[in-house]
Amino acid sequence: MKQTVRDIDVGNKRVLVRVDFNVPLAHGKVADDARLRATVPTIEFLRQQKAKVILISHLGRPKGKVEESLRLAPVAAHLSELLELPVRTAPDCIGSAAASAAHALQPGDVLLLENVRFHPEEEQNDPDFARHLASLADVFVNDAFGAAHRAHASTQGITAYLPSVAGLLMEKEIATLSQLLHAPEAPFVALIGGAKISTKIGVLTNLLKQVDVFVLGGGIANTLLKAQGIAVSESLVEDGLLSVAAEFMAQAEEANVAVVLPRDAVVGSAGEANSAGRVVGIDAIPEDTMIGDIGPATVEDVKAVLASAGTVLWNGPLGLFEEERFAGSTRAIAQTLAGCAATTIVGGGETVAAVEFYGAANEISHLSTGGGATLEFLEGKSLPGVAALQEPSQ
Repeated sequence: MKQTVRDIDVGNKRVLVRVDFNVPLAHGKVADDARLRATVPTIEFLRQQKAKVILISHLGRPKGKVEESLRLAPVAAHLSELLELPVRTAPDCIGSAAASAAHALQPGDVLLLENVRFHPEEEQNDPDFARHLASLADVFVNDAFGAAHRAHASTQGITAYLPSVAGLLMEKEIATLSQLLHAPEAPFVALIGGAKISTKIGVLTNLLKQVDVFVLGGGIANTLLKAQGIAVSESLVEDGLLSVAAEFMAQAEEANVAVVLPRDAVVGSAGEANSAGRVVGIDAIPEDTMIGDIGPATVEDVKAVLASAGTVLWNGPLGLFEEERFAGSTRAIAQTLAGCAATTIVGGGETVAAVEFYGAANEISHLSTGGGATLEFLEGKSLPGVAALQEPSQ
């Protein structure tokens, strides 16, 4: 594990904290504050240590120029409510105004700089830009696990100029996901859904070393089913990856890992979200329909697997839960996990949103704040924003 905020003296120092406040906004307000709440422990820890806290984040994809709708003022307002203190703001993340705001801070104060992606140099990982960011502070803390897979100026470049450690959220993410890769409590069940097997095959392959049971749904399952010769009609399939799908199934069999695929499905016509779905056997998908969800018999199979699990990872809904006709499995799995005795980890924006929507979030052991970062970590890849942090002192 990397050094963390617990390992250094931050008293009376300006601490620049990279956070992931890339949150949805609606009508000028934060629509989902999960990422803000996840970073509060780090902010509060630093305040208790009498640090002067400077927060920096991106929001959206402004492509290197100022976009008024992507300013961070609404985020600062919401964070003020969570922290129960005024969160100051600066009109930029570098320059004289940012420097003045940073140097005016007193111990325990919190400042949120403006959207770092308003500058093209951020995503270019420009050294001069990173040096300007570093000039605002004495210490750098990376608490933005969701952006740790990006080699940007505020995640990696800045570490060349400041002592750099992990925040408490970053520490928790790394520890929890490392446990999955190296020492999960068995049986380890991985529920993997989503549209494309191309985005998940790295995770599926890497997890073969630890997983006891895979439960697969969504477009991933469609591609696997078609690779086994099952006609899936108009369902989403990556036809160019049928051989990859077949190879994965062979690897799973060789590794003695069970793979649960749908034995029934809820189907419907594409573009008719208001029409009802209907349940059919997986080998009887009607022409001109698409698979929108796993069926009730398969849901019962999944519940049975979860009942004896020691560890559960869920990444990617198993159905198109945005449409009520295809929401059955996602609702059932979220509610089942809420009552599950296993250690439960949920990752991926859509999956976390589903767990929150169905009221199960508080019962999940760990909600990962990373999307692409979580996937790359579970693939066994090194994350630039993590690799750049200081190693523990010997």
